[in-house]
Amino acid sequence: MNRLINVGFGNVVNADKIVGIISPEAAPIKRLVQNAKDAGNAIDATCGRKTKAVLVMDSGHLVLSSLLPDTISNRVNMKEISE
Repeated sequence: MNRLINVGFGNVVNADKIVGIISPEAAPIKRLVQNAKDAGNAIDATCGRKTKAVLVMDSGHLVLSSLLPDTISNRVNMKEISE
């Protein structure tokens, strides 16, 4: 069953497809994000705000969110508890 998680500003992703939720502060992650943007595999859900979390999806896409990784993680965990 698809579980949709809000990643900010009304944007949602399928929680079952998330591989990892990481902070974009480290240089290797910044390079990963730039490479994904160049390849067209980055989905920007920040609405112009600062990127605070990068969601790695099982399809190889990266979803950029302005929410903190802890916030998104808590939302994923809350959905698991409610089922």
